[in-house]
Parts: sequence; structure tokens; C-alpha cells
Amino acid sequence: MGCIENKKSPAESGSEHDYNAFDAMEPRLPGKTPAERRNGKHVKANDIPPEGVYLPNNNYLAPHMKSPEYVQLSNAAAITLGIMGGRMYGCECTRCLNLLLTYPEGCRANCAYCGLARHREADRDYADRNFIRVDWPAVPMAEIIEIVAKDPEASPFHRMCISMITHPRSEEDTFTVLKQWTDRIDPDAIPVSILSNPTTMTRDDVQKCKDLGADIFTVALDAATPELFDRTRGKGVQSPHKWKKYWDTLLEAKDIFGPEKFGAHIIVGMGETEYEVLNLVQDLVDLGGHSHMFCFFPEEGSLMDHLPATPRDQWRRVQLARYLIDYRDVRIDQMRFDEEARVQSYGICDAELNDVIDAGIAFRTSGCRGKVQDDISACDRPYGDSPPSNIASYPFQPKKKDLKMIRKQLDIPVAVE
Repeated sequence: MGCIENKKSPAESGSEHDYNAFDAMEPRLPGKTPAERRNGKHVKANDIPPEGVYLPNNNYLAPHMKSPEYVQLSNAAAITLGIMGGRMYGCECTRCLNLLLTYPEGCRANCAYCGLARHREADRDYADRNFIRVDWPAVPMAEIIEIVAKDPEASPFHRMCISMITHPRSEEDTFTVLKQWTDRIDPDAIPVSILSNPTTMTRDDVQKCKDLGADIFTVALDAATPELFDRTRGKGVQSPHKWKKYWDTLLEAKDIFGPEKFGAHIIVGMGETEYEVLNLVQDLVDLGGHSHMFCFFPEEGSLMDHLPATPRDQWRRVQLARYLIDYRDVRIDQMRFDEEARVQSYGICDAELNDVIDAGIAFRTSGCRGKVQDDISACDRPYGDSPPSNIASYPFQPKKKDLKMIRKQLDIPVAVE
């Protein structure tokens, strides 16, 4: 049986824009921030104590609402914990308790695609900024621990993740939050991941995360190439991050945490080719790690909010190929690419490829492993990279109608029985 190829190449399908090319994805430059808004100055001018949960856009300027006493958590996590009301389309809860460090100064980096970027201090306080499409309420860490510690074994959460930001206190406060958690909650019951900030971390910091009970350590490369990294995360947008430092920290995590316990975040559709991003996926697998993949979405208020989201056909091709490399032992050199470096064939035969597509797991949110099986992520990030009306990463098992749409986007029109 021959290996599957798309019946039409993307160039023949009639669309001139079925991928986001490098030249089309230039961020705008950050503007100048008024002096009175820099470093959370107007928030810190107040002396208002925080009172319980802070819901974004309450405009309650409380300078003491900061980590490690406070953390922000995703809307999905707040709903799952019962801290906020609401429902999520297609899923009852999220399986990962995503925590984000918070400070009135905010993140001091300026990543072009990020809603938390430093340039936003000109018009929006840090506690009120959207991140991966949703608001993040601020909650006392002690309150979160009290809720989960009542019965960790029965908790809906398969994992907890501490997300660092670029801030002088980020490392020490990460250690404090991590220790508070592991002192009360057995990390075997709910394992902990660290989404790191390599720019300010040392090897000793990575080791301390491990010593305090972290299970998995991840690095948000986000950009698939050094050029894209510099343009979106480095000097191109007046941001401090460097490609080499991120890779140095990733390799330190490999040494300290070991195989299957480290990984990198990658955003697809910021101007890289499909071959470039999948070559990065292969490099990570060859090191013993995993890739956690996001579909580019123009975050409101970011320096890339005027640019197009990743076309679904580009995204589906990369999703499928990434899954095969990460979990099915397919190598990139078994795949074929066209003259514009788009995936044309996936390196496996018809029946096997059909089985992978029909299983649907390749199109679910990718991230740190959960408790179901190795290739199903605990971190489902409901609608963090797309609206429910046009789902990129499924936070639930795709249904028959979803698989029909996925096949149409892939241009592999085999009927699902």
C-alpha cells in the first residue's frame, strides 16, 4: 500500500494564502510609554490592600496584589476550582491548573505576540491584561491550595503548572509557590510543571525546581528559528530574550530532569516554514524531549494583533506531522515537502495515517502529559489559541463532525464511518 499524499498540493488548491509567510508577519514596533505608566508606577502610588479574588478590569489598583501571595490563573482553571462561574464549550473542566506569577510592574519582556508584553503598560494594568485569548483573575495562593488540598486524589486536575514571567523576583517566587504547593499536596497526586523564564535563570535555579518537586520543566521557545526569535522576542521589539540562552536552559533541563521530562513551546504561523518548525520538533525528540504546540492567534493589544491567524490547513498539516514525530516514531526525513516547504506526505502508509486521523488525538491541545495516556495532554488550555467557532487545538476528544472538518482542512477526504 502506498503512502498517502494530498490529492492537490496547497499551490494547486486555489489559495494563495494557506500559510503565513515570513515577509507577511512583521510585528509593528512598540510605542513609547509615558513616564507615569512605566513599571506599574501609578498602581504602586496607591496603598490599597488586596481583598480576595481580583477579577480583571475591576481597575482596583492594589500594589500589594503580587506573587508569591497572589497568582493569576486562567478563566478555565478558575471555573474548574469554583472561584468563578461559567461553562466551557465542549468540556466540563480543564485538567491543568495554570498559575501565572503577577506583579504591578508586570512582565519586563516585550514579546510581539503576547498580551502580557511590557509595551501594554501604556494603556492597561498588568492584572487586567488578556493572555492566550482569555482573562486571568488574581487569587490568593493560599486559597487555591486550600481548595485542592481537601482531596487531591479526587481533584479534576491532572497537573499544576507555574508560569514564570520576566521579573527580578520571578525565580524566588516560583520556588516559594512550588514549595507551598508540595508542602500540602503530594506531587505524585498532582504533578507540577514549570514554564520557565530562561533569561534570568541559572543552572542552579533549574536544579532547585527539580529539588523542590517539579516533575517537568519547559522552555517557551515560541519562535521556530533564531531569526523569528530575534524579531518577535529579542532586540527587534526591544525585548531582552536571546535564542542561545533559551537553548542553554533547555539543555540544562535535559540534563537535570531527564528524558520525557522537558520540552519546548512552539507557536506555528509566525513566519516559519512547515519544514523549519517540524525540524525543530525532530531536534527536541532526538534530545529526548517533547514539543508543545500553539496556533498563532493575533492577541488583542499585542504588536502582532493586526496580522492573520494561522490558516487552518497549515496548522493541521503541522499538527499531524508533529504528532507523528513526537509519538509514532516517524522522522522528518521520511516525510516529503513541496517547493515552499509545506508538508506533502507524512511518511506512513494509508491505513496507518487514516487511523491516526480518526483517533483525533493529534488535533487535541498538546502539552505536558496527563493521567490518561502519554499522548493526551493534561494542559488542554480551552480556546487559548482560537475561538470555539473555529477550533485550532481541541480541548476535548474531536467528534465525528470535527474529524470531517479536520479532513477537509488537511485535504485528505476519507470518510469517517
